[in-house]
Amino acid sequence: MLILDDFAMRQLGATQADDLYELVSERQGRSLITTSNRAPSDWYPLFPNPVVAESLLDRLINTSHQVIMNGPSYRPNKLPRNPTDKPPGK
Repeated sequence: MLILDDFAMRQLGATQADDLYELVSERQGRSLITTSNRAPSDWYPLFPNPVVAESLLDRLINTSHQVIMNGPSYRPNKLPRNPTDKPPGK
């Protein structure tokens, strides 16, 4: 299983996009989990080559089961109550 966490956080360079395309293509039909804070429709402009973007995202989106989670982030609950407090164990 391959997990791509925080996918599409930033723009990819040409080499990064090509490498990601190769990775996803080689793993087609195998377990892959992708998490993102962006909708798939917002992923396309992050790729420098629209042909690579279309091909890669077609492989990811059209064979996926999407779970959309709307709601507040859990991260604020993990912050210390006082900014000067250190988290337990630190």
